Amino acid sequence: MDYLKTVVPSQLLAERGSNLVVINPGSANVRIGLAQQEAPLNIPHCIARRTTGANQAPKRNVQDQMLNSQVTTAQHMEREKAYDVIASLLKIPFLDEEVANNSFPRKMGRVDGYSNSSQNNRRDMAFTWTDVLEKKPESSTNLESSPNEGNGGEPAEQEQGEGASSKGPSTSECKYREYICGDEALRISPTEPYCLRRPIRRGHFNISQHYPMQQVLEDIQTIWDWILIEQLHITHSERLMFSAILVVPETFDNREIKEMLSILLRDLHFSSAVVHQEGLAAVFGNGLSTACVVNVGSQVTSVICVEDGVALPTTQVTLRFGGEDISRCLLWTQRHHQTWPPIRTDALTKPMDLLMLNRLKETYCQIKDGEVEAVAVVHSYEDGMPAGSHKTRLTALNVPPMGLFYPMLLVPDVYPPPPRSWFNDYEDMLEDTWNVEFPRRADMVDGLYSGFTSGFPMWDSYPSFQSKPKKEDNIGLAEAITKSILSTGRIDLKRKLFCSIQLIGGVALTSGLISAVEERVLHAIPSNEAIDTVEVLQSRTNPIFVSWKGGAILGILDFSRDAWIHREDWIRNGIHIGSGRKYKDSYFLQAQAVCYMNT
Repeated sequence: MDYLKTVVPSQLLAERGSNLVVINPGSANVRIGLAQQEAPLNIPHCIARRTTGANQAPKRNVQDQMLNSQVTTAQHMEREKAYDVIASLLKIPFLDEEVANNSFPRKMGRVDGYSNSSQNNRRDMAFTWTDVLEKKPESSTNLESSPNEGNGGEPAEQEQGEGASSKGPSTSECKYREYICGDEALRISPTEPYCLRRPIRRGHFNISQHYPMQQVLEDIQTIWDWILIEQLHITHSERLMFSAILVVPETFDNREIKEMLSILLRDLHFSSAVVHQEGLAAVFGNGLSTACVVNVGSQVTSVICVEDGVALPTTQVTLRFGGEDISRCLLWTQRHHQTWPPIRTDALTKPMDLLMLNRLKETYCQIKDGEVEAVAVVHSYEDGMPAGSHKTRLTALNVPPMGLFYPMLLVPDVYPPPPRSWFNDYEDMLEDTWNVEFPRRADMVDGLYSGFTSGFPMWDSYPSFQSKPKKEDNIGLAEAITKSILSTGRIDLKRKLFCSIQLIGGVALTSGLISAVEERVLHAIPSNEAIDTVEVLQSRTNPIFVSWKGGAILGILDFSRDAWIHREDWIRNGIHIGSGRKYKDSYFLQAQAVCYMNT
């Protein structure tokens, strides 16, 4: 402790963070970097593998694109009803009212080239197709660029130039890359022989009849290994000198956490690893000890309360929507108002279109009263062709983010969550269950349990196993926050938490969201509760990286490392009774580092 009182924070980070790799996996992105860094790499959590006619028919651009359902008539009606409720709150015309007033389509035009400020040029710049070919090294000049082969790094993108003409002088000197990771994987033309895979969907492993568990685990290992080698420059031979900190979302099941530990220790060869909970890591990342953490991710939103550095498991609430659903809602809104150009935009099977929609959402969407419009450039990405630019006026840009509070606006037709397909796992990663006996039900037999599905038709024929399901609620964000905080029971803690709401995740950067959360949560509190103040705290760290930063701080300040799992122990035994190394989740981690972080 004397060392902590005298050491300079930057010195502590440099000394203890140089051999710690912090990994925070999510559904859309994985945040990864050395603990001594200010910010991590934020890389799309996906991989595109080369396909051939023999191993895939018919061709799919996205591995699990067959899992989507059609929007029903009832869902259409609920969505339009939700729009009108939001329009009334924002003081803008109702849906049918606007369509009646706009009997003629809005003026739009294709833009082949125009000049603007550097900021607008960067914001409106079209994405370019990835060069999927790699050069065979034949000379010393080629050998210098060989470290970038088979990956999604920037040099390959720069070599691409204009269109497909840059694919090399002849086919004899080029070959397809076996796999492409990260941002480049999202920008592959649909005509190329590749299939995009996302190993995590809606906060869980993306296992389905089209994507077996073994492939999911292999893809996670390949993506992380590529980042470690190509981005962090940590080779396999050096890996045993490093330890890993895994910051997991609250949505993950025990089995999923164990499989990721096996990837880190057995496959990626880290010497040791520890697991921390994302919500609690976010509290430490902002230098707090008590807060209600609201994590609005790309595909899942989760809420959990933390008191004095201890996460309260009974307060966890999970919602099945996130930032990507807002982006799809933006497309639906513009098409309904006839402001979207007549182009084939498909966020499901064309990842480039989802990239464009995400950028439009981040640039123009905000929450404020009155009509919100903006002139923007929309791009069309046809198979392998250069992007076409279309200048148009987007309208009702304040409606899509309000879907967080009225989730019926965000129709869950894209990648519905699968049934939990894990075996019974009573060895809980989150609680100490060693002395608890679990009786076996006489009516349950070994094998597959049919009929345990999630209510979506695409899962009816999928075999699933009985498991302890995670709690997921079909309510809005304000109701979820209120439900989480009120479940704590004590009036003093409830008052403190309502004044200590912490928004994290990329959606937290949406303009006007903080005041909207404060207003909607205040209205959601029952009248019999003696609470009249709601406050969202300003984040000291980028909301996208705050959980990663908290994991780095927890790892650096963990001097005893009692909960760390060593590679040899895990490979030989895993977690078992009597090992003395059973993982204790951060529910039981005390806030001893808070004093240091606030100095």
